[in-house]
Amino acid sequence: MESSWPRPNMRTATLIREVAEHMLAAADTAAEEVTASAHQSADYRAVLEDPQLVAADRRMNRTNMLHWLSANIQAPGTRVPPSMDPEILQFARDVVRRGLDLHDLGSWRGAQHGAWSMWVDGCFAATSDLDELRDLMKVSERSMATFIDDSIAALDEFVEQERADLAKGANAERHATVQLLLEGAPIGRARAESRLGYVLTGDHVAAIVWSDSAEEAADLDAAAEAVMRVCGALRRLTLNASTTALWVWVPAHVVPPVEVAEQIVADTPGIHVAFGRHGQDLEGFRRSHLDAASAQRMLARVGSTRQVVRYEDVALLSVLTADMAQADQFVADTLGDLVTADPALRETVLVYVQERFNGSAAAERLFTHRNTVERRLARADQLLPAPLAENAASVVAALMLVQLRD
Repeated sequence: MESSWPRPNMRTATLIREVAEHMLAAADTAAEEVTASAHQSADYRAVLEDPQLVAADRRMNRTNMLHWLSANIQAPGTRVPPSMDPEILQFARDVVRRGLDLHDLGSWRGAQHGAWSMWVDGCFAATSDLDELRDLMKVSERSMATFIDDSIAALDEFVEQERADLAKGANAERHATVQLLLEGAPIGRARAESRLGYVLTGDHVAAIVWSDSAEEAADLDAAAEAVMRVCGALRRLTLNASTTALWVWVPAHVVPPVEVAEQIVADTPGIHVAFGRHGQDLEGFRRSHLDAASAQRMLARVGSTRQVVRYEDVALLSVLTADMAQADQFVADTLGDLVTADPALRETVLVYVQERFNGSAAAERLFTHRNTVERRLARADQLLPAPLAENAASVVAALMLVQLRD
């Protein structure tokens, strides 16, 4: 009970407030370190594979950290009640929708470890008196550990209630069916089609539609409807993957060109769409979605703000960016000084190769003279570690990666 919670002495309370204020002043950096520590958990793969859940988890870690620090500034060393911030509760809803539970969220202990590590550094910076340091760390460790335990218990209770509420609706059955299909689990076609209200025989194009924030999520359904139209379909299957993301499937045999697909988001800058490749039957239903998810993750890894992406256009980049450190080294080794050159040079090289090494076609597409194209290509060859003609495929891949990050 709170009444039995021991109060720290005045000096310890002063030191706790001092350390908390110091961490709060560097909240953004501290939150990133806490999140990085959380994401090292091997059990956390299910969340890390979804950029939307990663972003929501990052916000949750920051909210919890600020909540605990602020409480310890106001009342140092006391028992801090769990935060019931709407973003934390929404994260719990999204976890339930995805068929996950708190067992998949190994981040709590990882986040606690990261926060405690920074807190210890702050304690040692605050005092060198061993008696003060001992009391400071004992009191604050109890407060932090209890806060994490109480927060886990509160969220677990909320998740269970949300799962019970969700199970009452048909949406839960549809989510469960889709998860089975995506995992390749044995499930009869007729049974799956009945649950989904969607025919699995024939052609499929999958897309993931997501928003930058919950405030912009109101446009998601209109974007999903536009995906159906640009694919030339008359119906669609749509699932709420999270508060800010929809999974969409349409019976279509062609993925629309980028310039056509961009019409979907022309008036909604906060909406993004990732398309998978066309596929057929059950395997096509599964594969197209996994492609779209891979393209979405790739954009998140490179920090791209591109609104529309097709997996078929970035399949190689998706592989290259699986390890961003290696991807950065690949770009540096392949492009050399071209990386920091005039963007017009990089665009000219990319367009020239895309136009099958046709200078006239490249000039027409760039709205410039062919002589200008040739001068730029000659300059690019001087900057590249190896001539373009000897390494065109790698150069194009590296340029596309740079273009995504611009």
